Amino acid sequence: DVQLVESGGGSVQAGGSLRLSCAASGYTYSPYCMGWSRQVPGNERQWVATMYRDGRTAYADSVKGRFTVSKDHTKNTLYLQMNTLTAEDTAMYYCATAGRWACAFNYWGQGTQVTVS
Repeated sequence: DVQLVESGGGSVQAGGSLRLSCAASGYTYSPYCMGWSRQVPGNERQWVATMYRDGRTAYADSVKGRFTVSKDHTKNTLYLQMNTLTAEDTAMYYCATAGRWACAFNYWGQGTQVTVS
């Protein structure tokens, strides 16, 4: 089975930066896309960013220009570089991956907490 393990969360002051990592394992195929979502308790999970197999990226308007998604294919690791963080970015951040043929997230990591004060 595919496993995703996030790391890199923590506490940071407003205006600061963090880089999240998502180590993926168990693949027998190259996923159509991978991405990040976030969730605040009591709210729905919010999509943040996606990286497609062909290298294209997409971002939610709320993070565009501040967050950058990238992937190290040699390490099977997805990253989310987060700059100019604000309190509104405080959330649990989840890594997700899709199947081979469509960008529909079907595997999720356990999450890593980001707190901006």
